[in-house]
Formats: sequence, C-alpha cells, structure tokens
Amino acid sequence: MNVTVDSVHKRYGPAVALDGMSFTVEPGRVTGFAGPNGAGKSTTLRVILGLDRPDSGAALIDGRRYRDLDRPLCHVGSLLDAGALQAGRSARNHLLWLAYSQGLPARRAGEVLELTGLAAVGRRAAGGFSLGMRQRLGIAAAMLGDPPVLLLDEPFNGMDPDGIIWMRGFLRSLAAEGRAVLLSSHLMNELEDVADHVVVCGRGRVIADADLTQLLARTARGRITVRTGDPAAVAALTGGGATVAEDGPGLLHVGGVEAEAVVMLLNRAGIRFSEVSAYRPGLEEAYLELTRDAVVYRAEAAR
Repeated sequence: MNVTVDSVHKRYGPAVALDGMSFTVEPGRVTGFAGPNGAGKSTTLRVILGLDRPDSGAALIDGRRYRDLDRPLCHVGSLLDAGALQAGRSARNHLLWLAYSQGLPARRAGEVLELTGLAAVGRRAAGGFSLGMRQRLGIAAAMLGDPPVLLLDEPFNGMDPDGIIWMRGFLRSLAAEGRAVLLSSHLMNELEDVADHVVVCGRGRVIADADLTQLLARTARGRITVRTGDPAAVAALTGGGATVAEDGPGLLHVGGVEAEAVVMLLNRAGIRFSEVSAYRPGLEEAYLELTRDAVVYRAEAAR
C-alpha cells in the first residue's frame, strides 16, 4: 500500500496552508518529511488522516480516502500527538478501547506494549508517563492493527538515547517488512540516519522529492574536501582554476576541478596534505540550502 498526496490545496481563512502539495509514500522505505515551521507538514498529515478536508486535490491511501477505509487502524497507523490520551486511563486500557473500536483481539494490547518496551508499566496511568514513554505508547497504538502504512510526526521527541537507538532500528525494520513509512521530523540527523527518500516542503508545496543519496549528491555539486595545515594551499588551488571555500582551520572545500587535479596542484606547489576526498554534505546542509527562501518564522541572528 502507498500514500498519494495529489495537488492538495488548503486554506484557513486568508492563510494558505497547502498550495498544491504533491508526493507519494512508497512501500518498503522510510520517507522523511521535512520543512520549516509553517511549511504545511502537520496540515498534510491531518488531510491524509481525514482530520481536515482539502479545498481541492486528494490524499489517498492505496487509492482510497481515510474515511472510506474499513477498520482504518488495520490500514494506517499514526502518531500525531503523544499527549492525545485520557490521563487517568492505564496504558493497557488506552490500547484496549482502541483495539475494541477496530474489532481487534484484546491480546494485541499486550503484544504492542511488549513491542514498545512498556509491558512493565502497562497498568500505570498514562498521564504520569514522561514524554518519551507517551511517544512509545503512541507507537504502540499505531501498531495495534499491524498496518502496512505508518504516519509518524516527530516520534523522536522526548526519547532518551536508548529510545532513540530503538526507534531508529524499529523504523528501519518497518520498511524492511515492506511497509510504507512517512516520518515527519525537524531532526535532520535522525532523518539522515533512517530515511531512504526525503520530501522537503516549504510554504505549502514540495521543494524537493528525491532519494537521500541523490539529494546529498546534488548538494555536493562535485566539490572536494582537502585537509592541509599549509596556508599556501588556497593560492595554489585558485591559481590552478579551482574555487576554494575555507571551513575552519585546515579544512577546504574545493570546486571546479577533479580530485586528481587537486592532488597535482598541491604536489606541484610542495604542499603537504592529509586528505583529498569527495565532499560529503549532511542532510542538514541540503535542507538549509533548499529552504533558504521558504522560512516563514525567521528569528534575528544571535549577536
């Protein structure tokens, strides 16, 4: 099963939340969903789950609207708000009433508590849980129907280091099982670690929609990383037709020439160096470059 968001428009009064949002979440991979605050990520998730109606366009799960699905938790599991629970109800009872609403057996509550590491606290009131524990309970609820599609909004929030490591492995395992996973997050290092594909949005529309490796290669633009303690390296490289940007002591990013030419220019000038390699940007750099003109809430730079 896949999720298709097709030219979705949505306004709230004069504010445009979605301006033709379009992308597909394919099975067998984790699709990262990133964008600045106000970019339309949460609205997109709400439209997919039938919580908001689009003004035009459609968001479909395997060709059907969420509200047309029979026993929807068996098709789509979601975590939008870890605090969306009755505080006085135990974790187990929270899951039981969800299971009953979908015609699922009561044993599923115990199974997903085990899956998410909450079996020992299943009879405790969920209102006393930490944010990380509530996130785990939200994941447990999303997995009740063993769905082929998962939509998760900031699931790493509040997780301790052990929880973050567990979450990474869990997300990868979901994709390996052939499920379609849409992961919305502001944590670029976590997206880079688990996502196979990335959709970046801004001001209600898609800015980039590509495999992670392709996106990072596009950002690298053939640049070369050079590590050298010799300040004469810049002149030697620019004199040979390269463009050079300094990125801290002894670290240069070189463009306009191949790696072999960089080595030749440095050797010809008698400059010692410890590294000449293809430049490898991170997802954060690619994200900042893509969203430079799409930030709605930009704070003043620190003095």
